[in-house]
Amino acid sequence: MPDYKLLIGGRLVDGDDVMGIINPATEEVLAFCPRASAGQLDAAIMAAKEAFPAWARTPIAERRAMILALADCMEIHAESLARLLTQEQGKPLSEATAEIAYSIAFIRQLATHDLPVQVLEDNDSRRVELHRRPLGVVGAIIPWNFPVLIVAFKLPFALLAGNTLLIKPAPTTPLSTLRMGEMMAGIFPPGVINIITDQNDLGARLTTHPDVAKISFTGSTETGRKVMAGAAASIKRLTLELGGNDAAIVLPDADPVKAASGIFGGAFMNAGQVCLAIKRVYAHADIYDALCVELARIAEEAVVDDGLKQGAQIGPLQNRAQYDKVRALLETARSDGTIIAGGEVLDRPGYFIRPTIVRDISDGARLVDEEQFGPILPIIRYDDPDDALARANASDMGLGGSIWSSDRDVAHDLAMRMEAGTVWINKHLDFGPTVPFGGAKQSGLGVEFAEEGFHEFTQIHVINEAKG
Repeated sequence: MPDYKLLIGGRLVDGDDVMGIINPATEEVLAFCPRASAGQLDAAIMAAKEAFPAWARTPIAERRAMILALADCMEIHAESLARLLTQEQGKPLSEATAEIAYSIAFIRQLATHDLPVQVLEDNDSRRVELHRRPLGVVGAIIPWNFPVLIVAFKLPFALLAGNTLLIKPAPTTPLSTLRMGEMMAGIFPPGVINIITDQNDLGARLTTHPDVAKISFTGSTETGRKVMAGAAASIKRLTLELGGNDAAIVLPDADPVKAASGIFGGAFMNAGQVCLAIKRVYAHADIYDALCVELARIAEEAVVDDGLKQGAQIGPLQNRAQYDKVRALLETARSDGTIIAGGEVLDRPGYFIRPTIVRDISDGARLVDEEQFGPILPIIRYDDPDDALARANASDMGLGGSIWSSDRDVAHDLAMRMEAGTVWINKHLDFGPTVPFGGAKQSGLGVEFAEEGFHEFTQIHVINEAKG
């Protein structure tokens, strides 16, 4: 039997079926884990529904204490969680270790929030109070690129607000979440947290279920549209953190060596499998060649290997489907531009592609217009910064972006006009639990983190009392 269990109604149980989980660095079966049936999904939702009234009445300080206890337990098991994360997801152990540490930090920081009553008016004629109440059962759908961290984004606010929770990890990376489920089972009352797994066959049932009050989804824009459509029948609350085609605009006064270092890190973390990663670079003609040379140098020196190997900097793509998609984009890049670094699929087991820099490419090419979600970066030449901004803004997506310049005022002006939820200046991928995060256009709906993100898990409840 699998060494992993579902969490339903406070009990660790087998699935009605079993599925193998592939190690993307070896293409071998890493482990077998449970696969939930539709009936088990329904049972988990029912358990969450039944647990909701008592959990909602539990004082917020007690809810907070249990959430913090989970962070403490994760810290005790951080080393084993990180190793398991590398094996199922592929990222280097150093990145997996950082993901576990950031997850613990996010849980602890998000758990500090409170829900005080706001007195909007109190005069001779009326007193108006704004309360925030929990919604009910929340479904959290987790992607495969950060399977632990994104649980840490959603769980603290959902539970702290008084909701109960059903977590559905991605079918290719469920193991770390199931390990966390073992910890949760010993901390939270039965039914407050439930974890089910699937092969992407239970998502529609979850998003359309009448007993689920909210869906918090992180994933592709294409799937986000399906989630939104499924939620429409019961007008579920939604938080959608979707795809991005983040542009970096490098101005002529930027230091190309310094900028290249920051851009490479912002583009190739987790083998480029980051929603907020830099996906395209617009570089001014004055520094275009110098920036390309430096990015190519860094890419050629990067160590691509199994994430458990000492010194590995870039691991494999996480799954076969994504690997095949990125390989197809790589082939189009050969005809649409000039590959100056990488461009190679490693001749070994595993979904490995060397970090690739493509120059002499322009808008209209698939690699520029589509989100690659992999280790390939196009560098587009421009002459006029306003033109570069217009081209960056032409995308249907607007998750993040960055401006690179030695002139703060000029950079700030461009940043203010960039159509994205987050715009960085002379950096990228700098985010945290105290900074609101949400996408513009088709990159998302709603907000995560900070007070704004907490409120997404609540229903406004106004008490308007006559006086006198």
